[in-house]
Amino acid sequence: MTLRRNTTVVLLLSVFGILFVYPLIWLVSASFKPNAEVFSSIGLVPSSFVWDSYSKGWMGIGANNFGVFFRNTLILVIPVVVLTVLSSILVAYGFARFRFPLKRLLFALMISTLMLPDAVVLVPRYILFRRFGWLNTYLPFYVPALLAVHAFFIFLLIQFLRGIPRDLDEAAVMDGCGSLGILTKVLVPLTLPALITAALFQFIWTWNEFFNALIYINSVSKFPVSLGLRMTLDNEGAVHWNQVMAMSVVAILPCVLVFFLAQKYFIEGISTTGLKG
Repeated sequence: MTLRRNTTVVLLLSVFGILFVYPLIWLVSASFKPNAEVFSSIGLVPSSFVWDSYSKGWMGIGANNFGVFFRNTLILVIPVVVLTVLSSILVAYGFARFRFPLKRLLFALMISTLMLPDAVVLVPRYILFRRFGWLNTYLPFYVPALLAVHAFFIFLLIQFLRGIPRDLDEAAVMDGCGSLGILTKVLVPLTLPALITAALFQFIWTWNEFFNALIYINSVSKFPVSLGLRMTLDNEGAVHWNQVMAMSVVAILPCVLVFFLAQKYFIEGISTTGLKG
């Protein structure tokens, strides 16, 4: 009876897994289909394979190919991820380990920003960045990351730090560590799963960034991959959908690879809250 139940569960999960993965498999298959056949059926096997959709799609439009778009995306994503992790751990360390005036009020204000729709601050933020002269640069992404504007990551790290016994801090003080030494030598190694989780989320979110990049960046030579893909649809004439699908496959590969490489730490960072005292 138990074997039959387990077999049924495995079969059901396999069916649901195939249903969820099917769009991704279809995307890969569509990149090898003739252009006229991409939307004519949902089948996976094309009538004839098109092998040059990746090479032609990589050429992009005009003087900017997808090599430029990928380079711009890396220039955008890597500093944002690093600055987000550094600033978030510093703010989380302050809330988790220190006492200071208005701590509860400031923490409540920080958490309340999670419930604030992004559309509410869109126009004031755009006006502010325009007055600073930051439009058509990556500063509208770098500076907020440096100032720890992502309350979700701060809250995640606070909860992780609260699970680490304060006895470790006291032991580090006895060994001559100051506040910064406690953070860098004791807490950061223990919070590595949570830090990698925050970095993974920020990497995927920034890599897929479209709306804010569309607002703040107006030079094609500075477009990330998301805007590069959209630009291929704005080209006059017929859209080569197989090439768009091919570049979509290439665009999502870094996110998939990073996720699977960091999966161990991601699961640990989500499922645990640090050491148990």
